[in-house]
Amino acid sequence: MESTPAPPLLTPHKMGQFDLSHRVVLAPLTRQRSYGNVPQPHAGVYYAQRATKGGLLIAEATGVSDTAQGYKDAPGVWTKEQIDAWKPVVDAVHAKGALFFCQIWHAGRVSNYKLQPNGQAPISSTDKQVSPQMSADGRLEEFSPPRRLAKDEIPNVVDDFREAARNAIAAVGFDGVEIHGAYSYIIEQFLKDSANDRTDEYGG
Repeated sequence: MESTPAPPLLTPHKMGQFDLSHRVVLAPLTRQRSYGNVPQPHAGVYYAQRATKGGLLIAEATGVSDTAQGYKDAPGVWTKEQIDAWKPVVDAVHAKGALFFCQIWHAGRVSNYKLQPNGQAPISSTDKQVSPQMSADGRLEEFSPPRRLAKDEIPNVVDDFREAARNAIAAVGFDGVEIHGAYSYIIEQFLKDSANDRTDEYGG
């Protein structure tokens, strides 16, 4: 009697240098449980419960700097305190034999004054404000008018992504990073004409 082949989702997959034992991946979801932008011990329990040998997990969107925040209590990876807090979380996932990527992001204009350092305006490619949006829990979210980045400021944001990637892999121990560019965050704000009205080389 012939054996039933394994469903495709449960078959191995080679992803670059990584060998996955199956194709079920934990997708990143913003959980807003990192108080003060610092991951908490319960995150280690949460991610370890979802880790399997040879599986891949992608952590929640993690800010690259103090200007990156768009949601209250989302984690970051730009301070020593944040790095130290991530380490036991990553260790817990690795103890299960899983791979763990850090999703890094900058929300850009999808933010408001109270989430920004010193109550400043969010930064973006534009000074056009995001329209109010209904949140998942039925609240109307409003966003503050952003400040258009000067041309010579843009490389600093690129460096924030570079440093966050180094922190995540070299300092924390993540196996890799994923850059969150979708849902109208700062990278997409530079790529889409609907958000980018610049006339310099950084135009949409």
